[in-house]
Amino acid sequence: QVHLVESGGGLVQPGGSLRLSCAASGISVSITTMGWYRQAPGQQREFVASISSSLTPAYADSVKGRFTISRDNAKNTVYLQMNSLKAEDTAVYYCTHLRTASWGQGTQVTVSS
Repeated sequence: QVHLVESGGGLVQPGGSLRLSCAASGISVSITTMGWYRQAPGQQREFVASISSSLTPAYADSVKGRFTISRDNAKNTVYLQMNSLKAEDTAVYYCTHLRTASWGQGTQVTVSS
């Protein structure tokens, strides 16, 4: 059974940075595609970024150049480095393994002055 646990969310000012972590168990992040999605209040969940087994990243247009997805195979953890944060990045961020339809519980990111 796949289990994903996100951490690292919080309150940050516009222009600031946060790094989200997703600790995985039940799968090896090095041999599969992992992703991050987000959901703002009153909106649908949307794709943010993904990383393939071959380390190929993909990003939503809204975060390109600001967010970076990476992973640590030894820790079986996926990261989302978020820089130059904007108010519109405020959302609950979810880690996912789509192949098994597994989702974490989410971590809140709030960008506000």
